[in-house]
Amino acid sequence: MLLKTDASPVNASAQKVFEFLSEAKNFQHLLPQDKISDFQADEKGCSFKAQGGIVIPLIYVSKEPYTKIVMESGEKAPFKYTLSIILKETGATCEGHLEFEAHINMFMKMMVEKPLSNLFGVMTKNLQKQFE
Repeated sequence: MLLKTDASPVNASAQKVFEFLSEAKNFQHLLPQDKISDFQADEKGCSFKAQGGIVIPLIYVSKEPYTKIVMESGEKAPFKYTLSIILKETGATCEGHLEFEAHINMFMKMMVEKPLSNLFGVMTKNLQKQFE
């Protein structure tokens, strides 16, 4: 399963957004606070519990300065996935989008596709608010 968000403008340079997202503790500001609990972060990544008690770990795999951050599932994840954050400089601001690739069966896809799309929408809006 591959989910891609539309490119969204952020009122900051790609460098500022990249640096913000390179600190796992900042992901707490992007997540819907009423739908998560037990947020933890360190230099390797972050994890949190989603509604229903599912642990979602995000571990940094690679960082290409100012253009791309790749994270993947940790050992407590319910399935294997990769989350890529793609940034593109557009003058004094930038655009960003998410690409989420999960290795799941069709049944699981039907269960997680809509909640994940909603989550990524909230994360995008909250990232934009960070730089207003």
